[in-house]
Amino acid sequence: MNTIKMLCCTLAAAFVFGMPAAAQEAPAASAESAVRAETDDAAAEAPAAAATPDALWDEANTAYLNADYHTAIGVYERILAQGLVSAKLYYNLANAYFKEGEVGKSVLFYNRALRLAPGNEDVRYNLAVAETMTKDKIERIPEFFAVAWMRTLRHTMGCTAWSLLSLVLLAAMLGLLLLYLLSQRIGLRKAGFYGTLAAFVLFVLTTWFAVLERREILRSDEAVVMVASSAVKSSPDRAATDLFMLHEGTKATVTASLDDWCEITLADGKKGWIESRKIEII
Repeated sequence: MNTIKMLCCTLAAAFVFGMPAAAQEAPAASAESAVRAETDDAAAEAPAAAATPDALWDEANTAYLNADYHTAIGVYERILAQGLVSAKLYYNLANAYFKEGEVGKSVLFYNRALRLAPGNEDVRYNLAVAETMTKDKIERIPEFFAVAWMRTLRHTMGCTAWSLLSLVLLAAMLGLLLLYLLSQRIGLRKAGFYGTLAAFVLFVLTTWFAVLERREILRSDEAVVMVASSAVKSSPDRAATDLFMLHEGTKATVTASLDDWCEITLADGKKGWIESRKIEII
């Protein structure tokens, strides 16, 4: 009987004191799994960390400087895919496309850069060079010289710059108005009165310019032909009569759309229908 009791106690002790050892091994395995999981997560996040916009920008610029324009285009496009845009990004991408001989894409992105930086002479010059590479030589309908002069003046700065200038003129107008109302000297009152009028006129003009520039940035009725050549039809039908031919890089204004077709108008007044897939909105 005593032997049986001792045997039972031994088994019970082995059962009770053997459990913590197994329990201690489990946390060790869990810790090892956690370390492995953290290592895997770090390895997975490494490419993502390397693909930051700044890193991609440097990579694209390096590829461009090394004349690897195809790689530069791909990396610039990856930056755009992240929802980031800027005049410099569009400008560099347009330059890369131009180097690759893709006139349509270069004209498209030069125009996009120009919308964000209308006063940038480098963008405007390169766009003019790219447009000379297009086959279609379209002459604009002559317009009143004052309209052209005002547009040129408006394009010297962007929407933000005109908005800031208008605020400065508004502050100047209020200051001159106070000078007119509070000054006791006739000379200062005259200066305040006429200065207020001049500041008001300039404030209205700069505000108008800012509104027009913003409207031009947001407009979605300008497009560029992206295919080597395409016939412009008399109606939105492939069987319709061909009116004229357009080639890659030609710019047009979209005036209407129907299903897979767009009605476009050229700078010389010609109109017609073209398939939507053959153009891209600026």
